[in-house]
Amino acid sequence: MATKLPIEKLRKICDTNIIHCTSTKDLTPLTEIIGQDRAVRALKFGLGIKNHGFNMYVAGYSGTGRKTAVKSFVEAQSKTLPVPLDWCYVYNFANQYEPKAIQLPAGKGKEFREDMKNFIENVKSALPKTFESEDYVARREATLRELETQRKKLIDELNIKAQSEGFVIQTTPVGLLLIPVLDGKPLSEEEMLALPQDMKQKLAEKREKLEAQFRVTMRQLLDMERQIHDALRKLNKEIALYAIGSQTQSLMEKYSSNADVTAYLKAVENDILENLQQFARRGGPEAQQQSLFQLPWMRGEDLYKKYQVNLVIDNSETKGAPVIMETNPTYPNLLGKTEKEAQFGALTTDFTMIRGGSIHKANGGYLIIPVEDLLRNPLSYDGLKRDLKDSKMSIEEPEERYGFLSVKTIKPQPIPLTAKVILIGDPNIYQMMFSMDPDFRELFKIKAEFDTTMPRTNEKVQQYAEFVCGLCEREQLRHLDSGALAKLVEYSSRLVEDQYKLSTQFSLVADIIRESNFYAEQDSAQYITAGHVKKAIEEKIYRSKLIQEKIQEMITRGFFLIDTTEQKVGQVNGLSVMGLGDFAFGSPSRVTASIGLGREGVIDIEREAKMGGPIHTKGVLILSGYLNEKYARDKPLSLSARLVFEQNYSGVEGDSASSTELYAILSALSGLPIKQNFAVTGSVNQKGEVQAIGGVNEKIEGFFEVCKAKGLTGEQGVMIPESNVQNLMLKEEVLDAVKAGQFSIYSVKSIDEGIEVLTGAKAGQRRADGTYEEGTVNYLVDKVLREMAEKIKEYPTMQPQTKKVED
Repeated sequence: MATKLPIEKLRKICDTNIIHCTSTKDLTPLTEIIGQDRAVRALKFGLGIKNHGFNMYVAGYSGTGRKTAVKSFVEAQSKTLPVPLDWCYVYNFANQYEPKAIQLPAGKGKEFREDMKNFIENVKSALPKTFESEDYVARREATLRELETQRKKLIDELNIKAQSEGFVIQTTPVGLLLIPVLDGKPLSEEEMLALPQDMKQKLAEKREKLEAQFRVTMRQLLDMERQIHDALRKLNKEIALYAIGSQTQSLMEKYSSNADVTAYLKAVENDILENLQQFARRGGPEAQQQSLFQLPWMRGEDLYKKYQVNLVIDNSETKGAPVIMETNPTYPNLLGKTEKEAQFGALTTDFTMIRGGSIHKANGGYLIIPVEDLLRNPLSYDGLKRDLKDSKMSIEEPEERYGFLSVKTIKPQPIPLTAKVILIGDPNIYQMMFSMDPDFRELFKIKAEFDTTMPRTNEKVQQYAEFVCGLCEREQLRHLDSGALAKLVEYSSRLVEDQYKLSTQFSLVADIIRESNFYAEQDSAQYITAGHVKKAIEEKIYRSKLIQEKIQEMITRGFFLIDTTEQKVGQVNGLSVMGLGDFAFGSPSRVTASIGLGREGVIDIEREAKMGGPIHTKGVLILSGYLNEKYARDKPLSLSARLVFEQNYSGVEGDSASSTELYAILSALSGLPIKQNFAVTGSVNQKGEVQAIGGVNEKIEGFFEVCKAKGLTGEQGVMIPESNVQNLMLKEEVLDAVKAGQFSIYSVKSIDEGIEVLTGAKAGQRRADGTYEEGTVNYLVDKVLREMAEKIKEYPTMQPQTKKVED
């Protein structure tokens, strides 16, 4: 039997006694995630497990506080973890195109960079002084003097031998030459040619003997030149090593526990000793003054860049494990890059221009990325997957990684990846990525799903109040008194259309608090009250309800035909919901049915006009199943019924009006009029059970607004499925009208219960012989259908034609 709902069933009022405070000022701000027990459990597991591939995807709809909640939760967990290592890139003296990566304890990277900077500055200052010292000059001159004495002795011996044979040695730009001497005078080329042939022959023989000895002596001189060079080089290294050895040794002792650093320091020392000339040069005051107006490469400063330390991961200021939220995950921002600079019209780079991305900053900690932003940068997503699969961070240019362009550039040594990646996004995106990307399933094995609702228990209401306290404290808003909190709880239940649930879309709730604070400020109130919350909600609706008011105006002025009084056959007020993005409202629609003799069954005009969606079409087809089940057990259904939403020009979707359409058909068949002071919503199955629908509050309020505009009579009301009673959170104006007896809400379980409310006649039960009680709705419908079945026999052309099927 249909039930007229009491006012207590229409809205679950929040009792202020369950809120243990006079205002949120008395509470302690909430520090934990509320209403997301499942997600918190998954987060704890995901943060704890260290195995490969156990990265996380946090699924939740926008407004549930997923980003803020996850970041706060992860930051709290990260404080208990150790600070990860620093990483820096240094010059590779074996291959300059492959910079080496060196790891250091947290904070030591910056210290090592400063140590190397000071070391090179000291070397640049110490070596020129060393090579200008009197001791070095004396040792150099002594070395040169000794070697020069030996060289002069060889040349003198050769010269004496040459003179004894009638030759003299001359020094020329091309080397040493043997010149014949005649009468104590060296002969010129012309004089040589003028000599007699026998004398020329004799001189040639002597020259040949001397040249053999001359070549031996020249080899000795070349060896001596090398000895001089080697001796000077050895001297320079000894002097330089004496000057810088103590500094190098000091650094090596400081970093003795790090084999990579000591090996690098040894390589730096060797390179300095091999390139002493760049350190030994030091210009005077004029040269120093001139260098101020020169570019770095003109001053030779680039020569010292290879000794710099490029600190790409600096954890000197980090407390615990790092937590990085990357909201702009472009390829360079996320995965790092090598910067370029222009020199002589060409782009150049080196290891000092390597820049880490957010994945480097998060190494050893957690990297949080909104998945929508990540997918807008497809190269970023693919690069992230590659790093996660390889467990190392490779800094490469995207065009080089994907083979679009091949240029000679640096290829930094990859750094081991120990960060855990947390993607935050829509549940639908998770399903899409899970089904379409095999790598996603292997790399993001943990799903933490944020719910949009939580139970409305006393405990959760108290936590809700503590959340509000925290929001007011953070944003310096006025605190809410207990009455305002109660209204906020009711508003939260209205958002999810459930008397036993609260919304976890905290952004929507927070917006109402901020708007309420505005009105409290205007009133110079100490606290936000229930009146301020109510006004904020009403004003929010008013700003968006222009279209609703326009439609209601067209109904009251008769443009849209909606009756709220009288009774009519085959006509019912249906209810639908119109969504405008930020606002949804209910609106009544006239549903009519016309009946005729035929075999077509129930015809959906909306479908025939291609204005009906598939779910609506399914709902209409179910009506045929209901009619067959109820009335066609002993006769064929000889019916042609046409259904339509009158004055509908935008299409119909959903099955929430299927019960409305069935009531119209039953009225048309029975001839019993439907009370137009009622509006109806609810879907139906083939057994005649009325099923739950969505938007029940908006639908009731939409018809109430029309009735109010046309005049409340006390007879008007809405009929809803019984299963939707728990979804009722009607606005207070409707409650006041119900309390005053001007409006009613009925709940029904079945079509039989509903038709009794709409027609005032009994539905009628099937008797043992298959007939119905006389005078009831079902009796009249069955009677008409039986007459139509008999009548159609008179028209053979209306009989269904059989088709021959050929094999």
